[in-house]
Amino acid sequence: MLRSALWQGMVAGLVGTAVMTAGEKLEQRLSGRPDSHVPARTLERLMGLPERPRQQPRALNLAMHYGQGALLGILRSLMAQVGLRGAWASTMFSMVRLTNDQILENATGVGAPPATWPRGELAVDLLHKTVYGFATGAVSDALAAREGMGPGQRHAAIRPGRHHGVRPASRWARV
Repeated sequence: MLRSALWQGMVAGLVGTAVMTAGEKLEQRLSGRPDSHVPARTLERLMGLPERPRQQPRALNLAMHYGQGALLGILRSLMAQVGLRGAWASTMFSMVRLTNDQILENATGVGAPPATWPRGELAVDLLHKTVYGFATGAVSDALAAREGMGPGQRHAAIRPGRHHGVRPASRWARV
């Protein structure tokens, strides 16, 4: 399961990032919002690289943008492997993606807590992270489904929900 989650997650995360990036570029054309260089600035600080405020480090921006997407995709793939699939799982994962950004950006001093942002900027960021979360989830779910139900889904097939007295599904059960 873990081996599958690794490669499937990286693929799903890269696809999710590409879909999110396409959406960002479309939104920027419509809104006039400039490119963000926060990912590059965050990576510079995380790696202890010299900061060049007058340069726009496109390669670092792309490395951080796609690197985070691929690595976080592994988590979404693991969710799908164990049976956490669909819109509910993608919603949970979208918040993980946003939280990851905020931890890194705030820890490095590159970003500020979202509660301090103008509401329009916050809405745009939430939209893009949700697009990433659902695109990554769709790919993760499709890849995991080729391997059958996850343990949680097998348990739910016995009796949906959480109930006292319902034992875990057999590790080997194929419902």
